[in-house]
Amino acid sequence: MSEPEITVYGAYWCPDCRQSKQFLGEHQIPYNWVDIEEDKAAEEFVIKTNNGKRIIPTITFPDDTFLVEPSNAELATKLGLKTTASRSHYDLIVLGGGPAGLTAALYTAREFIDTLVIERAAFGGQAAGTEKLDNMPGFPEGVAGIEFSQRLRQQAERFGVELLQAQDVLALHTKQNYHRVQTGDGTEYSARAILIATGSRYSRLNVPGENEFIGAGVHFCATCDGPFYKGKRVAVVGGGNSATEESLLLTKFADTVTMLVRSGEFRATKIIQESVLSHPNIEVLWHMEIKEFRGEDAKLTKIRIVNNQTDAEEDLPIDGVFIFIGLEPNNGFLEGSRVLLDKWGFVVTGHDLVHSGKRPVGYENRDPHLLETSVPGIFTAGDVRDKSTKQVASAAGEGASAALMIREYLKTV
Repeated sequence: MSEPEITVYGAYWCPDCRQSKQFLGEHQIPYNWVDIEEDKAAEEFVIKTNNGKRIIPTITFPDDTFLVEPSNAELATKLGLKTTASRSHYDLIVLGGGPAGLTAALYTAREFIDTLVIERAAFGGQAAGTEKLDNMPGFPEGVAGIEFSQRLRQQAERFGVELLQAQDVLALHTKQNYHRVQTGDGTEYSARAILIATGSRYSRLNVPGENEFIGAGVHFCATCDGPFYKGKRVAVVGGGNSATEESLLLTKFADTVTMLVRSGEFRATKIIQESVLSHPNIEVLWHMEIKEFRGEDAKLTKIRIVNNQTDAEEDLPIDGVFIFIGLEPNNGFLEGSRVLLDKWGFVVTGHDLVHSGKRPVGYENRDPHLLETSVPGIFTAGDVRDKSTKQVASAAGEGASAALMIREYLKTV
């Protein structure tokens, strides 16, 4: 594999460096990281490049150009990411470009439904950050998450889906039969139907030091950040499928992987459990939780852990921690939208909206479709939906089902 041609010069303590690294990681763009505080030649290069000033991050590109302290928008432009749509109104706007959103989009586009997909990070969602999908039908040897995601994107584009990337959705509002989406750059788009497929994100521990060291020792994506821990010690928090799978991936880089599991057993599938428990470089500590992240010079150096059965505490020297303790829905833009959420913030759909025979406002003459929300014409699919299974295959299936329901809905408006 060839070396990445983009290089980020920075330092661990630099928040702007972390922002640029996070942006590149979210968009699955490979890069080299050089800490100028550990590399004198790199520091001299940065000073020379910036006319005698020590400014970071300084990011160099294969065309011999560079950006200094770039915003995410500047990075997106430099990388050629499309962040503005060709027009302002569509039949359907899909919010989220993961398996659910892209599958729905290619289905609707095949039906000649004018479709726009808006994605804030990399197309493919969490699937793109998964090293290997072993349980995806049709791939007997498994398929790399990034390859699967690229295929989905290419397939959607082949049918004429318009794709926006590196664009946050800030708000969703409805007026009569039109739904309006406001994006991070202030642009507003409208559509006759909306599909919410924004997925979910990994939960945080919310303990002292966690926020301070995010990007400087605390991570949520082993595929993105694992390569920075070659020959080092890392810990993985969690006991489900994500935690166990990412622990196995991290053994390709780190010398030792310590799993901290809050309970006394895994929640992962049996075959993955066996792989973890038999791996010589993985240590499992049961009934363990992190109480605090600690470090020096803006670098994580150790964690304070506690046994939740005995209350015994100890310091564990560590270079990096990867957290996989569950999922939270990406729903911040839904405030004020009238889209009903459950108590955990996931979107409620279909039959669950009808109580004692009473339908939500706007459904006086019909029941909501199975994947339709409390607002007629706004549908949802994938991880952001209440009672979804949080699996790639089922997310794609929900996307296809939602597309067919949207097709029928559009015939009525």
